[in-house]
Amino acid sequence: MFEDHLLRIMTINSGSSSIKFSLYQMSLAEALILSGRIERIGVTPCFFYVKNADGLTLVERQLDLLDHDSAFKMLFDWLQKYTPDQNLDAVGHRVVHGGNQFRQPHLVTLDLIRILKDLFSVDPDHLPHELKAIEVVNQLYPKLRQVVCFDTAFHRHMPKVAQLYAIPKYLRDEGIIRYGFHGLSYEFIMQELTKEAGAKVANGRIIIAHLGNGASMVAIHHTKGVDTTMGFSPTGGLVMSTRSGDLDPGIILYLLQKKGLTPSQVNDMVNLKAGLLGVSGISSDMKDLLYKKEENPQAAEAVDLFCYQARKFLGALTAVLGGLDTLIFTGGIGENAPSIRRQVCKGLGFLGIHIDPNRNDANASIISDKKSSITVRVMKTNEELMIARHAHKLLKK
Repeated sequence: MFEDHLLRIMTINSGSSSIKFSLYQMSLAEALILSGRIERIGVTPCFFYVKNADGLTLVERQLDLLDHDSAFKMLFDWLQKYTPDQNLDAVGHRVVHGGNQFRQPHLVTLDLIRILKDLFSVDPDHLPHELKAIEVVNQLYPKLRQVVCFDTAFHRHMPKVAQLYAIPKYLRDEGIIRYGFHGLSYEFIMQELTKEAGAKVANGRIIIAHLGNGASMVAIHHTKGVDTTMGFSPTGGLVMSTRSGDLDPGIILYLLQKKGLTPSQVNDMVNLKAGLLGVSGISSDMKDLLYKKEENPQAAEAVDLFCYQARKFLGALTAVLGGLDTLIFTGGIGENAPSIRRQVCKGLGFLGIHIDPNRNDANASIISDKKSSITVRVMKTNEELMIARHAHKLLKK
């Protein structure tokens, strides 16, 4: 049993060639100690960055790290040297896919690792790297408690009809359903909304637009997810930085049968070469496209498509909810791009959405004007803190 007044929890988000991490001190108060990332693992040079809670750089270094094992060993060795008199109490991991069986965070056990390995076929792009992080930490610190937090868990309360695809039942029984993602972000936003605006607002009809490199929306009522734009994988739904969003299945068949692409090549195309990058032909970064759209028609086209699709899905989710009380923008684009928020909301006055231009340009916490019947908010998400909160809560039991 851990003491409630002091828990030091590291959060880890492990990718194929990167590791993002944060260190929190959790009690009744929540304090970020440091955050950082390791990039280009397996490539020379590899980069190691760390900042403290005030955003000041502690480390900016080039290294040679051949694999995740050496990267984690370096990270924990550095951490022990930086805070030699304070030990970690736990590590919390973001796991993108929890299948249909995980609705809550879980302590890592041998049974859980076995189940995650069985899910590799459902999410081959994320789960192997995330499980590798769990195994490496276990090898380095076998007594350290680990907690996994699933991005899919938030959406497991959706009505059954919202989870179905119109495919044969035996495929659905094998796990081909709409899972939804970005759940940790949505959960954090809902907790913060309750603190800021109260339970009455949080229990209303809400759409959260998580717009970033990955982008999705969720419809929420009575604090539970009702529907979401991502589906079986994080590739579906909205246009994203390098992901296509929704595609007619006939396009995939055309690429396989007529163009002769392999499944791996199709996967690379729809996940790494499509989206804003594919449409613009120049960049996957919304900042770049907004800067260049006046002189580059393809950049403008990419921005317009992103906003058009977001507006279309916003309308669809409003219909699912039977109306709307609160719209929340979050994520890197949602939090920091006034022109995107303005364009997404353009023409939605019939729904009761009206944006105050000055408040929007200032990235104010509420950007709707006085005549808007729907409150439009801008909120900063924090998936890492959500992971730390889950780990803290679980370890207190």
